[in-house]
Amino acid sequence: MTSALIFLIRTIADLYLLMFLLRFILQWVRASYRNPLSQLVQKVTSPLVAPARRVLPSVAGLDLPTLVLLIVLEGLVTFLLLTIVHYPFSVSGFLFLVALRLVSLTLWFYSVALFAYVLLSWFGDRGGGPMGSVLAEIVEPLLKPVRRVVPPIAGLDLSALLVMLVFQAGLIALALPPFLR
Repeated sequence: MTSALIFLIRTIADLYLLMFLLRFILQWVRASYRNPLSQLVQKVTSPLVAPARRVLPSVAGLDLPTLVLLIVLEGLVTFLLLTIVHYPFSVSGFLFLVALRLVSLTLWFYSVALFAYVLLSWFGDRGGGPMGSVLAEIVEPLLKPVRRVVPPIAGLDLSALLVMLVFQAGLIALALPPFLR
């Protein structure tokens, strides 16, 4: 029963946290807000971000209110999960687990985004739809530096594969307890 509860809490919470992470990333890469995905993210996150903007300003183009909310919400979720399983933790251990979960969520998101981007590339022009363009805005900043080191070989671009491999290795290397993954 506990494992089913943990699964439900973690899944629902991670999907909600993903909206805040996506909002932060979309603003960081200056993605178009006319895109349906951007509009969805705005609508889902605005009830918490709008009041936070009154207290916390953005700093040097960094969406500080969204980032702070993401960290606070992740802290609440991590605390809830640790409490459910009666996992002993110190304040520093707790903060470390929050940071690891945020890194894990980011690596997972970028792995999925890269995979979707590669799949859309099979249809020419990244699918030609709004999702292809927003995915390009999100993942191209990661792929460009890799392409400088490993250029396409015979028309085959391996940059996405290399980045996904590094991200998956990073996910494996994170020392998260199983109930927090």
